[in-house]
Amino acid sequence: QVQLVESGGGLVQAGGSLRLSCAASGRTFSNYVMGWFRQAPGKEREFVAAINWSSGSTAYADSVKGRFTISTDNAKNTVYLQMNSLKPEDTAVYYCAVRTIRATAFSFWGQGTQVTVSS
Repeated sequence: QVQLVESGGGLVQAGGSLRLSCAASGRTFSNYVMGWFRQAPGKEREFVAAINWSSGSTAYADSVKGRFTISTDNAKNTVYLQMNSLKPEDTAVYYCAVRTIRATAFSFWGQGTQVTVSS
């Protein structure tokens, strides 16, 4: 059974940084894509970033390009989301998720971690 456990959320002032971690277990993830999503109060969940675990290719939402960086530590089976220059509109619950390379939908999700950016 795949398990994803996020950590690293918290309260930070605008302009600050946070690094989120997602520890993955239950499978070998070499043919998987890991993603970060977020959901703000009253809004739909939205895509933030994704990384192909094998090739390292990445994708970002326009709203976070140049500020957020997704990366993996294969030895630790962990995916990171480095968030810099945070803005109040980045406030949300952040979720990591995983899908196979061929799948179109993410099939396993973590429990989420709260990120709050104060102005």
